[in-house]
Amino acid sequence: MFNSYDILETIGMIEREHLDIRTVTMGISLLSCIRENADATAKAVYERVTKCAERLVPVAESLSREYGIPIVNKRVSVTPVSLITASFPKESAKIALALDRAARELGIDFLGGYSALVHKGTAEYEADFLETIPEALASTERLCSSVNVGSSKSGINMDAVRMMGRIVKKSAELTRAQDGIGCAKLVVFCNAVEDNPFMAGAFHGVGEADAVVNVGVSGPGVVHHALSHQPDADLTDAAEIIKRTAFKITRAGQLIAKEAAKRLGVRFGIVDLSLAPTPARGDSVAHILEELGLGVVGCHGTTAALAMLNDAVKKGGVMASSRVGGLSGAFIPVSEDIGMIESAERGKITLDKLEAMTCVCSVGLDMIAIPGDTPESTISAIIADEAAIGMVNNKTTAVRVIPVPHKTVGDWVEFGGLLGRAPIMPVHDGDASKFIGRGGLIPAPIHSFKN
Repeated sequence: MFNSYDILETIGMIEREHLDIRTVTMGISLLSCIRENADATAKAVYERVTKCAERLVPVAESLSREYGIPIVNKRVSVTPVSLITASFPKESAKIALALDRAARELGIDFLGGYSALVHKGTAEYEADFLETIPEALASTERLCSSVNVGSSKSGINMDAVRMMGRIVKKSAELTRAQDGIGCAKLVVFCNAVEDNPFMAGAFHGVGEADAVVNVGVSGPGVVHHALSHQPDADLTDAAEIIKRTAFKITRAGQLIAKEAAKRLGVRFGIVDLSLAPTPARGDSVAHILEELGLGVVGCHGTTAALAMLNDAVKKGGVMASSRVGGLSGAFIPVSEDIGMIESAERGKITLDKLEAMTCVCSVGLDMIAIPGDTPESTISAIIADEAAIGMVNNKTTAVRVIPVPHKTVGDWVEFGGLLGRAPIMPVHDGDASKFIGRGGLIPAPIHSFKN
């Protein structure tokens, strides 16, 4: 399946164009860890994760050395924790601490799955669980949380949306010393997928095997480089260039995924095709869009260019792997993309434009810093808007916004590493509190009735 030319070409991409395997993520089921109380369950969870993933980091590092492909992150995702703490939801933070300790001892970068699925309704135990999220994120280092509040089949649970506005604010306040970094580990979904290897939204779905390996590839720099060699190509030819490039990138991901699964003795799950940027120059999705001819990302034409990029990435990648899944497209996180950062700094990209772009990309409003005094209802309204886009368009959308305590428009926030930095972006000052306060369920669109 893979010949020496494939490997040599991939090495060239690594050396010149920032190609990497962004993450190897092991998904682990925790359903067998349910015990009679929180302490016993936490102990079982810790033992399960450390046993299943004890070789994840060494195997990933050995594969990186053997094939010369950087593997940036080694991660774990687990069964949504709300499902295993239903008998003691108010003590769920004990599970959070056990998971964080396991991640730290294994050398895992992030562990996802402190999650709840409340897209159609919120059971009492789930409401109690949601209230533990801020404390769990504030008291851990590597734990990530996600909440699914809607789907194309069920509609949008506006009671959960209302709660999440408050939970996002509280998460920011409890981590104010770190500029609200707790919110960087919390994402609110519509149409969440069960095999996503990317944080903060990864969790191990109940329909998955006991343990799987999912891989997320990344190559914005490779796509940018390929397009730069044909600056006069029309958009049809540009799409073909992107497709061919995505095929090559995905082949590297398929190779690593299958080898990792084989060596770890678990199933190969999926390869996620998503172009995931970093704050490093030469590794930006925004710069791909500008290479296509936009003066600056955020100007008119940005949504059309992003739609073409996203579609071409999927078309090219799906032919290169036997199992494509996750989110698979182009991420547009503001703080994690140097091109997005620069555009936001110049005021060329706004929340409204980013929302429009999420109609055609993966995944949503991601890593956006907003004023710390933004009302809870406004955050809930932002979540509701993005969930509506996902629900109506039958796609995954998400919100990861950070109301940075004591900062406002004109200030900056620095998270460092892959989380990057960003200017505080303005939000609309209109009051949505009455709309959010109505609660209830926004019904699913008519096209949802297909079964």
